[in-house]
Amino acid sequence: MGMDILQPAVALMVWTMIIWAWMYVTRIPAMQQAHIQPDDAQVPGILDAKLPQQVQSKAHNYNHLHEQPTVFYAVAIVLAILGQGDGMNAFLGWIYVGLRVVHSLVQVTANKVMVRFVLFLISSLVLIALIFSAASVVFGAGTELQGDALLKAG
Repeated sequence: MGMDILQPAVALMVWTMIIWAWMYVTRIPAMQQAHIQPDDAQVPGILDAKLPQQVQSKAHNYNHLHEQPTVFYAVAIVLAILGQGDGMNAFLGWIYVGLRVVHSLVQVTANKVMVRFVLFLISSLVLIALIFSAASVVFGAGTELQGDALLKAG
């Protein structure tokens, strides 16, 4: 009980690996075409300077999937441990993942910054709601729920 939020967390992990594969499928041929050797990438910014934006957008998105989503993974695990990962929290988890997938697709295709910003803002608000939910249990607003979760865990 309370583990449903782990499903969107794992789904986002799968999506991250899809972007990883997409990044390499496009980046390696582009590096070969631009005559960039792997060690050339030691110079900061060289790939951004020498590779097309549509290639680099996949790498940038892959990096983005290792920034804020790490907070999502942490809050999903906390909510699951507390037995609070079902219902609305799981639903919010799926909304967060959906927004991050759409953000990825925008970034790796059209790369419209204002669209990305709005998606990032909305996903951030969803993440804040999940954090607030976890904080309310951990810091006592949901003391009765916290006690139930500890009894079930023990």
